[in-house]
This record gives sequence, C-alpha cells and structure tokens, in this order.
Amino acid sequence: MNNAGHGPTRRLRGLGGLAGVALLAALWLLWLLGSAPQGTPAPQPTITILVWHWPFTDQPPELPGDTCTRYGITRCHLSANRSLLASADAVVFHHRELQTRRSHLPLAQRPQGQPWVWASMESPSHTHGLSHLRGIFNWVLSYRRDSDIFVPYGRLEPHSGPLPPLPTKSRVAAWVVSNFQERQLRARLYRQLVPHLRVDVFGRANGRPLCTSCLVPTVARYRFYLSFENSQHRDYITEKFWRNALVAGTVPVVLGPPRATYEVFAPADAFVHVDDFGSAQELAAFLTGMNESRYRRFFAWRDRLRVRLFTDWRERFCAICDRYPHLPRNQVYEDLEGWFQA
Repeated sequence: MNNAGHGPTRRLRGLGGLAGVALLAALWLLWLLGSAPQGTPAPQPTITILVWHWPFTDQPPELPGDTCTRYGITRCHLSANRSLLASADAVVFHHRELQTRRSHLPLAQRPQGQPWVWASMESPSHTHGLSHLRGIFNWVLSYRRDSDIFVPYGRLEPHSGPLPPLPTKSRVAAWVVSNFQERQLRARLYRQLVPHLRVDVFGRANGRPLCTSCLVPTVARYRFYLSFENSQHRDYITEKFWRNALVAGTVPVVLGPPRATYEVFAPADAFVHVDDFGSAQELAAFLTGMNESRYRRFFAWRDRLRVRLFTDWRERFCAICDRYPHLPRNQVYEDLEGWFQA
C-alpha cells in the first residue's frame, strides 16, 4: 500500500527529470548552433567621403568606384559631387579654398551630426582665417602627428632587395626655392652660408626653374641638399626632405622642427641638422671637410628602408575611411586656430 501511494509522485518526478534533461539538451543544441560558423559575415557598409572643393583646382580628377582600393583601402567611396551632402558619411574641406573664398561652407544645409573634416598640408605661417572656423570641424587631416587623420609628406618603409646605386656626385650643395623672402629664417641662413659654401640655387626665385621630372636627377649630382622649410613649425617636414633629398639620393641639410622630430621619421644618421652647429661657418666646414667614408654612412638606411611619398590628394582623402571607425564622434574643434598654432 505504501508503494502504491507513492506511485503518482514518483511518475511526476520522473517526468520532471525527463523535462530537465530535455531542457539541458535544448540549451546545449542552441549553444552549438550559436558557436557554429554562420557563413561569411555581413559586409561592412561603404563609407562615402565628399570632397567639397578639390585642392587647388576647380576641376576634380576622375574618381571611379575603385579609387581608394588602389591605395589598399576598401569600402570607401570618394566623391566631389555636392549633391551627396545630405547622405555623405563625412565631408572634407581643404583650407586654401576657404581662405581664398573660392569655396564656402554650406552651414545652412549641413545634416545634423555629420562629421566635417578640415584639411591642410600648409604650415601655420601660411594658413589664415582660422578664427572664423570655431566650433565647426570635428576632425583634422594634416601632417601633424596629433591630427585625427595623420598624413605625412613621406615616410620610410622596410624593403627587401637592393636600391639603385647612388648617383655620382660632382658638386657640393643644391637648393631649389621658389619663394625667397629675406625675412625668412632659411633666407638668412643661406646668406650666412654662401661665403663659406658653394650652393647652386634653382627654382623660380633664382630664375632657374626646374620641371617636375628634372628636379630629382638635377639634385642627385650634389652631395648635399638644403632641405630648408619655409617656416619652422611642429612636425612640418615636407617634400623638401623626402623627395628633393632622400629620393634624389643626396644628404638633406635640414632646417625645420627640432632634430628629435626628424628622428621620429628617419634615422639620426640620415641627415644633417643645422641646430647641431654653432654657426653657419661651422656647418659649412663640416660639410666641406667630410671624407668619403663619413659621407657614405649617411646612406646606411638605404640597405633596409625605402622612401614612400604621399603626394596624391586622392590617397590623402581615402585615409579618412581608414581612420573612420576609430575617430571620436562627439569631438568639435572649438579653437582650431589655437590648436594649429600650438
């Protein structure tokens, strides 16, 4: 009788146990399904970057759909079609056209929350009108390392295989300059150098302009090149260093940011910095008195590195897509002038 009295209870317990097992099995199956490969992931959306006014020209280049793919950046649509203002993921404005009033900001048509990018590769000394741009831009594209989109004029990259041999050197020092102004530090230093050092000067400023394809082979005949920046500012190292000297296979004599900044970009023994000398005469004596063995040491970097130039604005603007997922969404430059002049 006792056994019979407990029968229904035991059957309920048995059913409960089976239900628990079934529940565990179902959970285990769901876990397996969740952890199993689900095929290819959903494609990432394409980012559209609208260039409001192409730098230095009213006629933008052709921008086919694979423009950024050429630079190793996928899912990036670069366009100069202003009808995309309402839908673009970001709009980039080149400062020169804003400064010269060839272009104007479409403030009244700006979609809420749309990131705007301020772009410039010029130094603060040649950048004006920033006080009118307070509280407008979210991101900055420039040569400054602390920019949201950092785009240097060049960089050294690892390479394998020999570089072409150094050109034969038949002359001492060259300088290509288009805008020579006596008030500039580079002009004053040049005036101090020439009594002690033979410098051949090319460029519009001297009535000896060089065509684009002529510059590198012309400079390549010289042992040294005066990589003098037109103004001295944070991180401002231009093609005067990268192309005119390093690509040409000559030693840059640099006037620009401090030596420590150059050493971020290039080996310490790849250039001569004017700050290392107490006077122009001392610098000239170092250059003219250098033996061949010492001179060759300036090119040790060529055994393992090569120069990559960043001169194409298409590549510079495509870099916005590369950085886009990592950029702060709520950032605004309330004092763009103060930031850039720092």
